[in-house]
Amino acid sequence: MAADQKALDALIAKDEIRELALLYSRGVDRKDVALLKTLYAKGATDHHGDKYDGDAEGYVAFLEQSLPYMLYSGHHICNHLISVDGDKGDGEVYAIAYHIYPDGKGGAIEDLMAVRYIDNYAKIDGRWMFTRRVVTFDLQSKRPIPMPESFTPSGADDPSYQVLSQRLFARGPRP
Repeated sequence: MAADQKALDALIAKDEIRELALLYSRGVDRKDVALLKTLYAKGATDHHGDKYDGDAEGYVAFLEQSLPYMLYSGHHICNHLISVDGDKGDGEVYAIAYHIYPDGKGGAIEDLMAVRYIDNYAKIDGRWMFTRRVVTFDLQSKRPIPMPESFTPSGADDPSYQVLSQRLFARGPRP
């Protein structure tokens, strides 16, 4: 029975870690900085290639400065391989990140990236958090596009906040 419980605990931990990665994507794409601040452990680091390298608090501040200029942001998680050992874990997340931002000349830039998040996790006070993220850009393609005619709101006006009533989908810090 002990082996069954250990397997069940690992399965639960992996599901909670997958949710952590999904919350990161939601936080960036919905421009929810308050949520993003709750996903990293104290002292965590984030290395986003040549975009940012430092502590997670600084990374979230960097995002907070950048997000208002993002016309569209979509982080689409593909594969997520996770290993758990007690209250520590490692993972590799494959994702497609797609962004559109103004080019400063009336058009827009389409930025498509195949990224991998190489993560370390820790369970702290009952919650899994990032302790280190290293992002690799396996492929990146930027090209000019005409300014899109419309966008679904991505911040607090996103329709998901009105339609989805469960706490998981609420704006702001996670409980």
